[in-house]
Amino acid sequence: MRLYRSVLYIPGSKPRALDKARSLPVDAIIFDLEDAVAPNEKQAARETLRTELASGGYGHRVRLVRINGLATPWGEDDARAVADMGCDGVLIPKAESRGQIEALSSLTPGLPVWCMMETPRGALNALEIADTPGVAGFVLGTNDLAKDIGCETGGDRAALMTAIQMCLLAARAAGLVCVDGVFNGFRDEAGFEAEAIQGRALGMDGKSLIHPSQVEAANRVFAPSPDQIDLAERQIAAHDAALAEGQAVAVVDGRIVENLHVETAKAVLARADAIRERSEP
Repeated sequence: MRLYRSVLYIPGSKPRALDKARSLPVDAIIFDLEDAVAPNEKQAARETLRTELASGGYGHRVRLVRINGLATPWGEDDARAVADMGCDGVLIPKAESRGQIEALSSLTPGLPVWCMMETPRGALNALEIADTPGVAGFVLGTNDLAKDIGCETGGDRAALMTAIQMCLLAARAAGLVCVDGVFNGFRDEAGFEAEAIQGRALGMDGKSLIHPSQVEAANRVFAPSPDQIDLAERQIAAHDAALAEGQAVAVVDGRIVENLHVETAKAVLARADAIRERSEP
């Protein structure tokens, strides 16, 4: 099982930041060639990133490269370069249609495509995008979504919730990973944790991050708690005992436990096992 609790953006133009990322306890890294790189640094960033990825050392971390849009002066060159880099996927900004994904895949054959879901049209076409062959996951771009919608981003994100959930539903319908958007106030630890807890409750696989200080909270929030692990183990044991007695349903803590609850419990334990293996030397 690959984990996506913490997905950290790193500028592709900063060798020191790229090196530091090798030691951070993140599950995935988005090596950014788009927003984090100035126009006059685009080509140099591409070569810097190629060198760093070729050097390795990123271990278990999922390596995604966010390119510039194909309609920009840098997008096609980014895509061709990424096709030969040592990465696990290419992230396309402002995904809005199947045609965009197919055009990118023609330049990066065989490389999984991840989609930035950050425009109203993208949210409205989320299922079409998710069902496109080669797509592996969504990363929400809630800042751009809010800008295009003209709504507020803070608080409970109620103004964004329709778009967020449309993307999440499409990802789940297609069996994709879905990573929540960033929280801008990297010094606001309480605010970040509250939004991460909301994302977990919605069903997100993890959260995208703008600063290493957010990693610990993301890893903790998107991991099963000891109480959740204990409940999952008891649900499975009770259901197995019920089946042995010819019953299809068990009761744990006064609540019914059926097959669907057992599936959820097994997923919780699989996630906990993956995290435990990650933390062992």
